[in-house]
Amino acid sequence: MTHELAGAPDAFFERIRAILSEAHGRTYASVNAIMVEAYWKIGQRIVEEEQGGQAKAAYGSQLMPELSRRLGDEFGRGFSVANLFNFRQFYLAFPTEEKLYALRRELSWSHYRLIMRVEDAEARAYYIREAADQGWSSRQLERNIRSGWHRRLLSPKAPAEDRQPPDPRGLIKDPYVLEFLGLPEDQRLHEAGLETALIGKLQHFLLELGRGFSFVARQFRISTETSHFSVDLVSYNYLLKCFVLIDLKTDKLSHQDIGQMDMYVRLFDDLKRGADDNPTLGIILCADRDETIVRYSVLHESEQLFASKYLAVLPSEEALARELEARHVLDVQPGGSESHDCA
Repeated sequence: MTHELAGAPDAFFERIRAILSEAHGRTYASVNAIMVEAYWKIGQRIVEEEQGGQAKAAYGSQLMPELSRRLGDEFGRGFSVANLFNFRQFYLAFPTEEKLYALRRELSWSHYRLIMRVEDAEARAYYIREAADQGWSSRQLERNIRSGWHRRLLSPKAPAEDRQPPDPRGLIKDPYVLEFLGLPEDQRLHEAGLETALIGKLQHFLLELGRGFSFVARQFRISTETSHFSVDLVSYNYLLKCFVLIDLKTDKLSHQDIGQMDMYVRLFDDLKRGADDNPTLGIILCADRDETIVRYSVLHESEQLFASKYLAVLPSEEALARELEARHVLDVQPGGSESHDCA
């Protein structure tokens, strides 16, 4: 018997390991969901007790330390006064059982502790959906919340699955935040240097691009009978079902840059686009841009061309607000009516 086990193929042991790994994963997910519900119920009880107590301020100041001490004595760590306040805030962020049971079981308490601090209810719902659907770790979720991910999308709504073709504005951002490259904020690189840095952090870059993006090639060559051209980066988005060309510009956006990307998109559609692919998209990723050029160029009416800035560091709330305000100006026609244009 021992001899037979010694000679058993590795695949056999791998199958057994997979069974146990799946069981452990399901156990962890189940326990996690149960504890998240328990924390919500603790928060509910705390709020109800505070509301029912006499002299609320004084009563509340005594309630948390005493509850923390008693729970810690019986259940050990994890029930500090700070955590009890987190449970309370968790309940206040999702104050009905209907909202509790609508939460995604895939997410951990670490995820919800971050999400419940987002003030806007629609943004909270967005981060819950995206974190669960895209498998964001709590660290990735924290980074995306801090970088204003939801606010940077050209449209906060993801493309509808039943719309053909889908609206790319639900997946394309402005600006993009590339703090993971470690670039000096006040130093400009040549395009080749930026491209090399992005390739070196490809996984981070694809995560920043967002849902559905996969990498195809760098310096992708397009040839005609008379000329050869190279696109800096080519991606394919499986949700939009189209190629996405990315041209890197470390200076301010120019008319020539827009014309070049327009030509690349037309060439790609003519020479590389498959029969089942939707029209190719082009993103000019630039260090800066003149909003007047954007408004009075082909970008303003095109549904295939986008010009997005990149930021070398995580923006402050004030810096992000300035960027978004500049973008909003482009979406308002001179008469004051809203435009559906994406640039």
